[in-house]
Amino acid sequence: MLYAQIELALPAWIHQEVDAGAIYADEETRVALAIMLARRNVELRTGGPFGAAVFKASGELVAVGVNRVVPQACSVAHAEMMAFMSAQARLQRFRLNEDGQRYILATSAQPCAMCYGASFWAGIDELLIGARAEDVMELSEFDEGPLPTDWAGELERRGIGVRRDILRQTARDVFHAYRSSDGARY
Repeated sequence: MLYAQIELALPAWIHQEVDAGAIYADEETRVALAIMLARRNVELRTGGPFGAAVFKASGELVAVGVNRVVPQACSVAHAEMMAFMSAQARLQRFRLNEDGQRYILATSAQPCAMCYGASFWAGIDELLIGARAEDVMELSEFDEGPLPTDWAGELERRGIGVRRDILRQTARDVFHAYRSSDGARY
């Protein structure tokens, strides 16, 4: 039988850990939320060491995501993809910024090739990044896939601003914790 419905879910702890009504006024608080999500996902063993969040430019939180690849048996259940899908479901549109507002994606780590590509289509105006791809590959077994040499420039040419290395060491610390865990992959 072919499956006619696909369902992905964020872990239940999201509702207790995230202040959905808070205003995340600056880049550091936005990336700090993404890093906290990644850290808690590792600590609670509900997925891999990645977190992401979508914000309106006003600082209002729209959606969050954490890596759920292993628990959901789904290779596209990356933190950024989960945040995009959750934001799209909440706003009922596939292109977030088609309402004329600006939307920002904050990530605990530089998006992989898949999430990079999805960023064009999701309708974000800015990308805030904690750890770099080289940090991810140095500190874990994850292969982030091929990106254009000037990946940030390509985003910027398409109207998506890029800021890197926001709380980079704090983001790297999540990968250290993940690598130091008892070896179980979740």
